[in-house]
Amino acid sequence: MGKLVVLMVTAFVYMMGGLIVFPLIPFYAERTLGHGPLWTALDAVGLGGSGTTVSLMVMMFPIAQLVSAPYWGRFSDRFGRRPALMVGLGGSAAAYVIFAFADSLELLFLCRLVQGAGGGTVGVIQAYVADATAPEDRAKALGWLSAATNAGLVIGPALGSVAMSFGPSGPGLFAAGIALVNMAFAWKYLAESHTLAGHAPSDGSKRRGTREVLRRIVTHAREPASRLIWIYALTMGAFQGATTVLALLLASKFGVTERTIGFVFTYIGAISFITRAGILGKLVSWLGELRLSRYGMALLATGLAGMALSTSLPALAVFLALLPLGTAFTFPCVTGLLSGVVPPHERGLYMGMQQTFGGAGRVVGPIYAGWAFDHLGQGVPFYTAAVVVLLTITIGSGLEEFVPARKA
Repeated sequence: MGKLVVLMVTAFVYMMGGLIVFPLIPFYAERTLGHGPLWTALDAVGLGGSGTTVSLMVMMFPIAQLVSAPYWGRFSDRFGRRPALMVGLGGSAAAYVIFAFADSLELLFLCRLVQGAGGGTVGVIQAYVADATAPEDRAKALGWLSAATNAGLVIGPALGSVAMSFGPSGPGLFAAGIALVNMAFAWKYLAESHTLAGHAPSDGSKRRGTREVLRRIVTHAREPASRLIWIYALTMGAFQGATTVLALLLASKFGVTERTIGFVFTYIGAISFITRAGILGKLVSWLGELRLSRYGMALLATGLAGMALSTSLPALAVFLALLPLGTAFTFPCVTGLLSGVVPPHERGLYMGMQQTFGGAGRVVGPIYAGWAFDHLGQGVPFYTAAVVVLLTITIGSGLEEFVPARKA
């Protein structure tokens, strides 16, 4: 439990720093539209609209993450979780410094790439939790970890709005300072969890490489681990695509600005924190990870479609609340299930693969959402995302036979 508490503090501060700057990206991007070689190139190929440009910028993070995640997972299986986490935290600090002085699209894109490369260690964090907890407690522990990160989601956007008082560079520099403090804290207090690092598998099997596991997931899509990774990727892609253009939708329909968008994310984060810290564990014990994840997908789909249909603030508030409920019931459960169906010596690699496929979803989802927002209608990205999430439920059909029976 001590290791988990330290990791939760680290994750909380990490997310807080990220959410100081993330809600501001669409507004910073719009300031740079219309000039610069990158914008000229995007405009020449028909990608110069605000929604498309913002989506491409947000997409840089998952592109870097999907490339780096399996290698960080493999690295952590061999050499330990702690060294990999240190690199991720350092990459975040560098990205925020770039954001602080970004006066062009080029620098904003670079910021997202650097942050995404460090963000590839998310799978390492999940593997760390799986190392430190019993199988029946992993979904709960991942929920607690998510609660810690969502506490950062509550505080970060508000701090970003406050930091704007110190000028455009304020949020980025503030986030960079927080990341450096977090790195020092983790270096001092975060102990290694992967006791098998550097040792051969106990069953005598050969360690598989990144490419071999990647091919396995694609060519054997009906295997339990592959199906869980595909569920995670499709749901994450749909959710990320819709949230990428959420600020633009709210600005158009409800007059939300760069100084008020942070409070929308704070509202979502507060609900997410309460759900993951106080409700998720009890529901997992009652319903089990698999059934609860399906309920979560249904709630998420309803919230995504409902936001686009909302015509008043009260209705919007209700459907926005379904997003953190849906994601809280879906992603920790799917990740917990995945950690139980893969061997311990490949846990980091598979967790990294989950982030790689999730990163691919974060690429495709925002690209489509931005294009659809500009060319098909503001509500289309949200309706499409809802349909994808509902269809994803069918991928998990029959997984019950691979999930161990829960202890009474």
